[in-house]
Amino acid sequence: MGPRPLVNLPRAMRCAVLTVSTSVARQKRDDTSGELLARRAEEAGADVAAMEVVPDDFSLIEDRLFHYVDEGYELVFTTGGTGLTPDDVTPEATRHVIDREVPGLAEAMRAESLRNTPMGALSRGLAGVAAGTLIVNFPGSPKAIDEVFGVVAPVLAHAVATIRGDHRH
Repeated sequence: MGPRPLVNLPRAMRCAVLTVSTSVARQKRDDTSGELLARRAEEAGADVAAMEVVPDDFSLIEDRLFHYVDEGYELVFTTGGTGLTPDDVTPEATRHVIDREVPGLAEAMRAESLRNTPMGALSRGLAGVAAGTLIVNFPGSPKAIDEVFGVVAPVLAHAVATIRGDHRH
């Protein structure tokens, strides 16, 4: 079964993609996950206005997330740092930035991932809202991003509209 159809998002929605990977930050490997995540976001209609790479460092991740929130980005997608190694701290940094969790997004991503591999249960990514920004932690592998983006895309426009104060359902 292929990816689910994606919902078009309004062009006004600015999106940042933050790759969390020490090896990519040290230029030991290409940022294929961040590039794919940006492409999927654009296919869904988001305006990817920023792409950045940081190593697996709590303070750096937190700093960049706060930066994008302060700059008024509607969406921030992270990739990487959601596993079980001691360096995987993206969810912890995200939790420190967000005001409220949106557990259904992370649950839907894990459920979709579990359809493809039992290892999907080990992903610790989360989603939440900080001020007017929806932050979603995606896995670090391109294959996993391909598998789960389709379950997130259909709700993004509604989520962002609601965060902006549009209460129509």
